[in-house]
Amino acid sequence: MILNMTAISPQLRLSEDNYQSHILSIAPMMDRTDRHFRYFMRQITRRPLLYTEMVTSAAIINGDRHKLLDFSPEEKPLALQVGGDDPNELATCAKIAEDWGYDEINLNVGCPSARVQNGNFGACLMAEPERVAQAISAMKKAVNIPVTVKHRIGIDNRDRYEDMAAFVRVVAASGCQRFTVHARKAWLQGLSPKDNRNIPPLRYGDVHRLKAEFPDLTIEINGGFTTLEQVKQQLTKVDAVMIGRAAYDNPYLFAIADREIYGENINPPTRHQVVEQMLPYIENWLSQGGRLNSVVRHILQLFAGQPGTKAWKRYLSENAHLPGAGVEVVKAALAEVP
Repeated sequence: MILNMTAISPQLRLSEDNYQSHILSIAPMMDRTDRHFRYFMRQITRRPLLYTEMVTSAAIINGDRHKLLDFSPEEKPLALQVGGDDPNELATCAKIAEDWGYDEINLNVGCPSARVQNGNFGACLMAEPERVAQAISAMKKAVNIPVTVKHRIGIDNRDRYEDMAAFVRVVAASGCQRFTVHARKAWLQGLSPKDNRNIPPLRYGDVHRLKAEFPDLTIEINGGFTTLEQVKQQLTKVDAVMIGRAAYDNPYLFAIADREIYGENINPPTRHQVVEQMLPYIENWLSQGGRLNSVVRHILQLFAGQPGTKAWKRYLSENAHLPGAGVEVVKAALAEVP
């Protein structure tokens, strides 16, 4: 079922205490982590914290909030990531997010794209820790849900460990308790966002040191993780791990996350069961005038590495975009997979 969420009972929201149990999350990714992908992931795993795509503060304040912010209750726990640099606007966005039913609001201080830089937010804000601190302070005063920050190791030539530690120290003084650190620096000029995810070297040791030197803060590490074994290793040094592209490229790796990471005594669904569980959701989406491809583009990688994956992806890619395409397309594609 797809429900328009305008309010959620406070009992369903996360307190600061049980929020700390989010030791695994899926990163906010533009053109990836929309409501359809998040609902799909909830058919695979229940426990990891999910994030929206980044939404700018101007869009939240002036745009179509139902289109930008609505979600299904099955997606929770769920965080809204916002981009902006104006403390008053961000405080307004935080209040809107809380009223909408989100469990957390996260400030993007990590995206290096030119569009984001032109708006003076994202990774370039690492050069302005006092401004970030003002924003966090204003947001925290407006809401009771956690207000968090996702940032980089550094930017351009401000990439020493000491630069990052100084940034965290200033922002933490404003009341921020959770920092998600992408363990790569970002070059604001000369590299595309894609290259910034791959070319700057990973510096996990700096994030481990940050946790050691700020033991009272919740430090989450992000960057380059593709297996749950890597997650387990990192959890011996930091509080939480965020997985990004691997969650999209191989979503079924999360099938055993609830058991292996959270210790739940459950058996994961099969890939076929995941598809079958998506069918009512897809039918409901289509009944509201939605297009099939809006949903199924996110499930193409479900059978990654399995026999039949090429036939599955080919059938969906060739048929899901056609006018009038319905769940019969998904069923036919599933029949192609052993």
